[in-house]
Amino acid sequence: MNLQPLIADNIDELLAKIVEFTLARRNTLIQNIQNVYTLRFSPKDLPISEFCEVLNYALAEHIQSRRLVLRDTQNIEFGLNGSMKATPVVDEHAKKLLKKNPDKYLGLQLRKLLEASLNKKVAEELLKQKHQLTQTPKERITKKPKRLPMYRDKTQF
Repeated sequence: MNLQPLIADNIDELLAKIVEFTLARRNTLIQNIQNVYTLRFSPKDLPISEFCEVLNYALAEHIQSRRLVLRDTQNIEFGLNGSMKATPVVDEHAKKLLKKNPDKYLGLQLRKLLEASLNKKVAEELLKQKHQLTQTPKERITKKPKRLPMYRDKTQF
């Protein structure tokens, strides 16, 4: 998914990374749900605290020097043209819950899926409002508001 046309500054870049991360997390959680009855399946999740550390470091660098530095970590890599790859890790808590109680496991995965959807929606809305704030008053009156594309993949439950 190419979010580059929407990125005007460092904050836009971070919001775009949040959207990208939440979409990747959504796909991982959907796989967890689809494989609930697969023998020896190990549920995974994206490393959320690792991603938060990356964002915190990037924000601190932005505040200090007005530049954006996105550091690679053990499970998150940043590439050319704004690309990012987050590698899912085994979710030990979900793995234990899946063995004990598949219904509770599914509930956990659905809550995580809702959380990821909400985080994505908030980041998209912040990006949208930020773009509206950068318009001149005349542009706000004469132009239809730009709708940012909703980034959805075709994965089905």
